[in-house]
Amino acid sequence: MPAFALEPEQRRWCASLRTLAQDTLRPLAERGEPGVVNRPLVRALGEEGLLARVFPGDGPGVRPAALDLCLLRESLAYGSTEAETALALQGLGASPVALSGDPEQWGRWMPEMVAGRAVAAFALSEPEAGSDAAALRLEARPAGDGWELTGTKTWISNAPQADFYSVFARTGEAGPRGVTAFLVPADRPGLGGQPLRMLSPHPMGRLDLDRVLVGPGDVLGQVGEGFAVAMRTLNLFRPSVGAFAVGMASAALDAAVRHADERTAFGSPLRQLQAVSHQLAEMDTRVEAARLLVYAAASAADRGEDGLARSAARAKLYATETAQFVVDAAVQIHGARALECGHLLEHLYREVRAPRIYEGATEVQRSIIAKELYR
Repeated sequence: MPAFALEPEQRRWCASLRTLAQDTLRPLAERGEPGVVNRPLVRALGEEGLLARVFPGDGPGVRPAALDLCLLRESLAYGSTEAETALALQGLGASPVALSGDPEQWGRWMPEMVAGRAVAAFALSEPEAGSDAAALRLEARPAGDGWELTGTKTWISNAPQADFYSVFARTGEAGPRGVTAFLVPADRPGLGGQPLRMLSPHPMGRLDLDRVLVGPGDVLGQVGEGFAVAMRTLNLFRPSVGAFAVGMASAALDAAVRHADERTAFGSPLRQLQAVSHQLAEMDTRVEAARLLVYAAASAADRGEDGLARSAARAKLYATETAQFVVDAAVQIHGARALECGHLLEHLYREVRAPRIYEGATEVQRSIIAKELYR
């Protein structure tokens, strides 16, 4: 762990998080069922106070420190990707309530979520609206003083097993100005769904809404400002996706360094082969560069600096692409043993692919950076 931007207390916190993830959270994760919300793991995140670090304060509108969020996600990812993912999904699903909800909405759901007793989900993506989130079609038809929600959401993490959903629907004109965010409890009539089987077996599914009634008290923020609510959440979490990637890359790098020292080939340790040693050097350099970009973006966000869209995009772009490279290189150094089910690198190889797509694909991040260059 580098000293850049970190105080001794922060470094000690990161070390304790890694230990917690490896010794306490990973065993809980391993006892979970693939593709199903691991409620004991979520409860442990609450009991250990980690969800409270994501959502500080005792009312709506309080943002977590971006650097804290990054350190938390990186450290958990190093020790247990399942624990990191469970925490991140809680954060995504509940952030619209925490940042844009009113006191009544906050009081109903946030204490339960922070304690790990309620599971949240962020329902934005649709079959025809992934990277282009403003193109969503889920319809909100006027019904009395509220609306009826009809349509389909897909690739929704924690669906259909969550306790409440932050749902984004079209209440007006085409484009971002016609979108409204709603807080929808899972027990609303007409709300259902099906789980999806994914490359990495996280809880993810389709959400089907058939004339689900919502009222004025279910609106998150203001009518017509749902796209801003969604972007507020995604902009907060984007640098920390890079931190998740750095955590995985660090675990893969350390595994490769150990293996290259312990494994012999042609009469000497693998690390003495120039091809391997140079690959390790490249992996180490890229991991450190990615980490510094993530910390810089998070620190700039905490200071309220301008240009955050560009710095966050750079952090997510470089860190997720680096993680893919490093994990793949670590597999290559290990050889066939890394392809066995249950091996750390086999696990990381499946886990590392998705972050290059979700919360803004690599191509979207490049477009953001290029656009910001000409502002």
